Amino acid sequence: MYAGGDGLKEISFPLILVNLKTYREAVGELAVKLVSIAEEAAKAMGVCVALAPQTVDLYRIVSETNAPIFAQHIDPVGYGKYTGHVLPEAVAKAGCAGTLINHSERRLCLGTIKNTVGRAKEAGLIQVVCVDSVKTGRSVAPFDPNVIAIEPPELIGTGIPVSKARPEVVSGAVEAVHEINPRVRVLCGAGITSGEDVAAAINLGAEGVLVASGVVKAPDPYEKLLELAEAARR
Repeated sequence: MYAGGDGLKEISFPLILVNLKTYREAVGELAVKLVSIAEEAAKAMGVCVALAPQTVDLYRIVSETNAPIFAQHIDPVGYGKYTGHVLPEAVAKAGCAGTLINHSERRLCLGTIKNTVGRAKEAGLIQVVCVDSVKTGRSVAPFDPNVIAIEPPELIGTGIPVSKARPEVVSGAVEAVHEINPRVRVLCGAGITSGEDVAAAINLGAEGVLVASGVVKAPDPYEKLLELAEAARR
């Protein structure tokens, strides 16, 4: 279990981390509603469900719900003249548990990933670093992030889970990361849409999933989260 945001929120494993991206269904009031739904599902199933909304929605969502909330991105900057950057301390002071780093839609070079992980730690934020391959996972593990999420970008949003299409990527990432740094937890992302996908990821050694459209665009997000959580806790 990790505590983030000055210890205000905690996450546990197995973990379902929902990235709200910039989907129309998850901005403003709709984001608050979706997070509340996720909180209810988490309580019903006894599985940790965290969410990553848009930056402008973070403070409001943290204030109105008790779910662990992540930023979608932070910048490796400190206090000072950094107009337009996302300050790690500001995210922590908003009450967030952690942050995504290096999502395939917000890629960073290795040096920036390392610096961002370091700044997140200084701010008390849990770090979930997304990687696109076993090779990148092996390169990131020495930075000692809390979590690495393996997500081949070509499968994101396709509904084709990496745990089925390329299971060797998931098991290989788990093995490679733990060989270098056994403290790091590994999540599986890309194409996760069903409980079957979650179960496959868990069986391959992942300790949870990073999901987006599979929940946000589901006809019934609550029922979808129940399905994913039930598979995660087996």
